This record gives sequence, C-alpha cells and structure tokens, in this order.
Amino acid sequence: MPELPEVETVRRGLEPAVVGAVIEKVVLKRKDLRVPFTQHFARRVQQAEVTAIKRRAKYLIFELSNGEAILSHLGMSGRFVIWPDSLPKAGKHDHVIIHFSDGRFLVYHDPRRFGVMLVVRQVDIESHPLLCSLGPEPLEKGFTARALRDGLLARKTPIKQALMDPELVVGVGNIYASEALFLAGIDPRRPAFEVADQSAAIVRAIRRVLSDAIASGGSSLRDFLQVSGEEGYFQHSFNVYGRSGKPCFSCGGKVQSTRQAGRSTFYCPACQK
Repeated sequence: MPELPEVETVRRGLEPAVVGAVIEKVVLKRKDLRVPFTQHFARRVQQAEVTAIKRRAKYLIFELSNGEAILSHLGMSGRFVIWPDSLPKAGKHDHVIIHFSDGRFLVYHDPRRFGVMLVVRQVDIESHPLLCSLGPEPLEKGFTARALRDGLLARKTPIKQALMDPELVVGVGNIYASEALFLAGIDPRRPAFEVADQSAAIVRAIRRVLSDAIASGGSSLRDFLQVSGEEGYFQHSFNVYGRSGKPCFSCGGKVQSTRQAGRSTFYCPACQK
C-alpha cells in the first residue's frame, strides 16, 4: 500500500498539472470503489476550479473554488494519470475520468478498487470520520519528541506497531517504520513504553527516512508509479526492508525478519539491540 512518501510524490506530481484547471465534467465508470461514491459527485464538482492539492496522512485533498473538496485515498493499487489532449478508450480499471475545460483529462486507475474518492465540503474536512482521529504529520512541527514520548509511555505494543498507529503519528507505514527503527538503533520488537526515552532519536530517524524517500520519488515494490508513469527509487536505498539474510550495510551481520501483527518486519539484531 502506498505510504506517506508515495502519496506526497503523487501530490507534487499532480500540483503543477491540475491546480488552476476547471472541471468540465466527471464520468464515474462504476458505483463505488472501497466505499460508494458520494451522491451527486459529478454535479457537486462540475465547473469548479482546482485551487490546491493538499495531503493529510495518506489522503489527497483536491480543494475546489466552490467550497467543495475531493477526498481521495489510493488504496493498494490506485494511481492518477493525466492525458494531455486526447483520451484513449477507457480501460477496465479506469474508474473515474475528470474532464478539464482545457481539453485535458485526469484518470483514476485502480485494479483492486481499494481506493476512496468522495466529495466533502472543505469546512467539514477536519471533522470528517476518515480524518478526525489522525495524529500529527511526521514532517511538521507538531510531531515532537515530547509528544511522541507521551504517546509511547502508555503503549505496551511493540514499538514498530506503535509507530504504524495513525493516532500516534500518520504516514509511517510498514516499510518506513522498519527503516526508521534501524536508523535509531532500536529493536522493533521492544515494547513502546520501554523506548519512550529514545523519542528524540526516533523522531529524527522518521523525518530522515521519509524526507529521503520523498526525494527519491517514493518506493515502487508492486503497483506504485508516479504521476509521470515512472517508478520511485527509494527501494534501492533500503537498509533492512526486504533484505532478510543479506549482510547489514553497517556491521556486516545478517539482516533478519519476523512477523508482527501479520506484517513482515526487518531488522539487524546487532545494530538494533
């Protein structure tokens, strides 16, 4: 599933192409994705200009000039494609087609249909059920060592699982939690409250990993592609993720893997004691 760096990469790719465009019409090729489309979706956004594209956690928010917003989640396999001046025949998995007044098209493609696309009033975004309980953004000032420490002290779950809880901090999914804990030198299996005093190191590691991943265009392991159609490149910089049995770049020992809450975790037992 695309994580924060992949969603931010998509946002940055869409921003120069879509902001300022006027939606002429929207064609929905089915009734739903993971959840049904908002009633009167097309009517509520028609003739509105896209004034901004923002990101909250793993959600994209297309703000419109009429006070509405399109709230979108890529799910596991969703992606946006921009067609400059002609639209080829819609494919089987092209579920949403946005026609712009300048002749261009924005197509939402999602083979697994786990994505979300809703119309929400901008004034209701922060209180929307999908967003209202989310924690701080890891790359913004609100994500501090003190705030993280307070959150970890009350948790007995393993630290990696705690970092993947969006109520504690958003956007730190499976890949980047493993990578950040390697940089911080913390075993991902340790109870969260036991490493609360290392919150400053964890914050620094999360910010470094996410920033580096965004600079590399995200990670392409299965389905993720940038808006341009290119893959991300951060997977070539993984220290531990997906490297079980291979030598650690820092100490030369073998990277190991385990399962936590049904997800694969990768770590170096020598560097993460």
